[in-house]
Amino acid sequence: MNANKTYLLTVITINYNGLNDTCELLDTLPLGCDSLEVIVVDNASRDDEATAISQRYPQVNVVRSAKNLGFAGGNNLGIKAAHGRYLFFVNNDTLLFKTAGMAKDGGENVENGGMQWFQPLIGRLESDPAIGIVCPKIRFSWDDSPIQFAGYTPLTAVTMRNRSIGFGEADNGQYDQPHPTPYAHGAAMMVRREAIERAGMMPECYFLYYEELDWSMMMRRAGYSIWYEPAATIYHKESRSTGQGSPLRTYYITRNRLLFISRNSHGANRLLSWLYLMCAVAPKDILKSLLHGRTDLAKATIKGIVHFIKL
Repeated sequence: MNANKTYLLTVITINYNGLNDTCELLDTLPLGCDSLEVIVVDNASRDDEATAISQRYPQVNVVRSAKNLGFAGGNNLGIKAAHGRYLFFVNNDTLLFKTAGMAKDGGENVENGGMQWFQPLIGRLESDPAIGIVCPKIRFSWDDSPIQFAGYTPLTAVTMRNRSIGFGEADNGQYDQPHPTPYAHGAAMMVRREAIERAGMMPECYFLYYEELDWSMMMRRAGYSIWYEPAATIYHKESRSTGQGSPLRTYYITRNRLLFISRNSHGANRLLSWLYLMCAVAPKDILKSLLHGRTDLAKATIKGIVHFIKL
């Protein structure tokens, strides 16, 4: 990979003890395309997975971090190494095609220089300089691939709740119209470089979860809009690295939603949101965890609140 070359697109993904998933993702990318740069940031995996990826995929620029920088920190490391006009941030537990290997085995991604999967996203960004981020349709990779994301609804002012449009529904084309969305989905988002230069890189104070919501707010404050573009679809395996019911996830979700309020809410709404989350949601979560014998999750919730207060 030419370090002095400017590319149309840079794909950035984070690897953390996820060699198999990362390789499956890379097998769906058109790695031989001259206009594509691919960067894998290894976030201090236990084994030397960076070397394994470099040896298997010599076209890929593997950046190894000596410490786990979290989701935002790892992606920011990738941004610093990137030479693309557009940057596509994608989870390593995703596939551009449900059948791995299509990009290099004669599948639909080979035509037109191997970049056609990305063209709807690039085209959406190029249609309006005020669009800073665009996300594809995201479907789960299992069974009949139900929808995970077809845009978001806005967060409510106090409860800070919203929903992912189409979540869990069969994809029958009901969400095949592109539209603005208030927030990007961190599993797959294409960003124009100028937007990053104006709004700033991902906020690293979160470490894990809520970074993309905060980054979306930063982009919007910088004058950019965010779009959902269903002409591109990606398949997501979902939470292989932390697990849906893990203390790690519970801790960061608890701490970071309070932190998100601190950074993005103001006045009475901020106070009411804190009270709602700490006096209503957290006790309910703790009680639910205890009733299911998950004292580890109850402790993680308490720890998240305590560490937020210490911040």
